[in-house]
Amino acid sequence: MPAYVLGHKIPDSDSICSAIALAHLKNSIGESAAPARLGELNPETAFILDTFGLEAPALKTSFAGESVYIVDHSDRAQSPDDLSEATILGIVDHHKLGDITTSAPLECWIRPVGCSNTIIKEMYDYYGIEIPKAIAGIMMSAILSDTVIFKSPTCTPLDIAAVEALATIAGVEDAKAFGVEMFKVKSNVQGTPVRELVMRDFKDFDMGGKRVGIGQLETVDLSVFDPIKADLQADIARLKAEGERHSVCLLLTDIMQEGSELLVVSDDLSLVENAFETALVEGRAWLDGVLSRKKQVVPPLEKAFA
Repeated sequence: MPAYVLGHKIPDSDSICSAIALAHLKNSIGESAAPARLGELNPETAFILDTFGLEAPALKTSFAGESVYIVDHSDRAQSPDDLSEATILGIVDHHKLGDITTSAPLECWIRPVGCSNTIIKEMYDYYGIEIPKAIAGIMMSAILSDTVIFKSPTCTPLDIAAVEALATIAGVEDAKAFGVEMFKVKSNVQGTPVRELVMRDFKDFDMGGKRVGIGQLETVDLSVFDPIKADLQADIARLKAEGERHSVCLLLTDIMQEGSELLVVSDDLSLVENAFETALVEGRAWLDGVLSRKKQVVPPLEKAFA
């Protein structure tokens, strides 16, 4: 039986592309592995896979009795519900260390870089395995997505170097221009149900014993959200009640203006205001320079909720 390589719930491009890339690497070094996904593809990820001619990983949500590699997270809240009944063989991640624990030693590749695929590129180099053209293309795309085309404060020289090398392999002449095309796809919200938008890139976190949900929508033009902003705020209020959450935050991120409008519903808005040192007006605030959920949003919120 193969080991499954899986990213987090509500998968983004890094989660899907890193599962495919790591599974290929494992098979190349004699370890049987298959990529899996815990949810549906978002439009950006579908565009990436279609561009480079690769199929989406199989949808699989139960892993009891299976062996797994975890990519792009290490928090139980983002993992399969029955992860405790699986054998975790390894973790590849670029986020803070979460609360997943194991009873046996495991392989860990955890680096403070902008994307899990940057780490997987290091793994290919370590094992001396050639990266196929299509897989190089999706790895490059995931790094461009996670680093917001190198604008995010999470971006490192390693991410930029990885994109340059992967673009050469993939035959992409202008990686940044390709990244802009990706974000145009991500920016297309017309006709999409509001709940689908809210959940497109959404993660739950345990902060001081309270459940906090944080979603993010990235665009090249923030005005696309103007007609539906009130609907988005109403839906995160419903989501808060449905999931017994203390707070729900939704970031509307403009990669051109390099900042985010924060929409919030909370049992205690002052905690969010203290976290970002800003005043919320009708549950909204502009956060200048904030592009990264993992580096600029989660840490101050965790500190405020501690």
